[in-house]
Amino acid sequence: MQYNFDEIIDRKGTNCIKYDAMEDFLGADSDVIPLWVADTDFKVADFIMDALRQRLDHEILGYTYRCENYFSAIQGWMKRRHNWEVKKEWITFSPGVVAGLTLAIEALTKPGDKVVVQPPVYFPFFDSVNGTDRVLVENPLKKESGRYHFDLEDFKSKIDDKTKMIIISNPHNPGGMVWTREELAALGQICIENDILIVSDEIHQDLAFSGHKFTPMASVSEEIAKRTITCTAGSKTFNIAGLTTSIVIIPNRRYRVAYERKLHTPHLHMGNIMGGIALEQAYTHGDDWVDQMMAYVEGNYNMLEAFLKKHIPEIVPMKPEGTFLVWLDCSALGMEDEELHEFMLKKAKVGLNDGPKFGKGGEGYLRINLGCPQSVLKQALEQMASAVRSRVEDTSTVL
Repeated sequence: MQYNFDEIIDRKGTNCIKYDAMEDFLGADSDVIPLWVADTDFKVADFIMDALRQRLDHEILGYTYRCENYFSAIQGWMKRRHNWEVKKEWITFSPGVVAGLTLAIEALTKPGDKVVVQPPVYFPFFDSVNGTDRVLVENPLKKESGRYHFDLEDFKSKIDDKTKMIIISNPHNPGGMVWTREELAALGQICIENDILIVSDEIHQDLAFSGHKFTPMASVSEEIAKRTITCTAGSKTFNIAGLTTSIVIIPNRRYRVAYERKLHTPHLHMGNIMGGIALEQAYTHGDDWVDQMMAYVEGNYNMLEAFLKKHIPEIVPMKPEGTFLVWLDCSALGMEDEELHEFMLKKAKVGLNDGPKFGKGGEGYLRINLGCPQSVLKQALEQMASAVRSRVEDTSTVL
């Protein structure tokens, strides 16, 4: 079946954060093109929607549990797509990936313990550490040859007897790095030698570009698996984030028991009917859909790269290896971050994520979401180019 990713679906008026809450979150007008929130504007696949509609024909929506097919679908997907043998007993639940990693912090470290993050990175990591009374330690990524890399020497220099955990983004948000097995192994070896737990946010696991292969952190070695908590979901891949169903995979039984105790105490383990059905269907029937979707997103990136090079050379994208997100270096525009934010919203009428939110190294950057019909992306780029040209002309007139 050929899926149509060019279709434009009006999401306004659906209580959609990306469109309906722009004023609250961004201070944006309703005519701004929103390319900020990390969900896509692609229609949810028919095999997922058909299963949800079929379940709604039964008009009782009572307490539910995750059946055998749910677990076998996850196991099959991980083996088929990522060559990772996951045992059923390793699989547990979380309403969302951020909730899962926060619960892992609470379950497996103590207040005052140090937790390492690697900025620039997905900004809720900072809240998860600071909000649980742990000590945030930053191990900034280093940029070399247009790509981020782990700074392992800096990591080792910041380890002491209070350092208990590191949180990584794999693949990386916002840079789009699909970390190689060798990179993950080197980081993991430091964690083994220093008895540090690894929480790996792998929500973008299915979104590698051609020529790149995603590696689950826990699949690198048995020793690394014993200290890794993997937080993932089908939400980015299949655009089902609103169903709040995520997966936490913990091979180490002791850590899994501690995590589940923390999960069960506030009864967060139950989940919801529709989320379980959607994930089961996605991981059972979703291979072809994902392949087509990622080919489309990669085409969007190729268009963006060519457009920027020709029309806005002041904006330089970090070439992603995966995800539908792109990290844009806007420093050559010569604007402070607040000015850059206002310029994109008020002049270009495009809503993007501000780089400084992602921590150190985010200054002068914006994050753009390519998970949209190409016509929408093209319109946004044309508006950005027009705004930049007008600014340059205004500056020249003043001079």
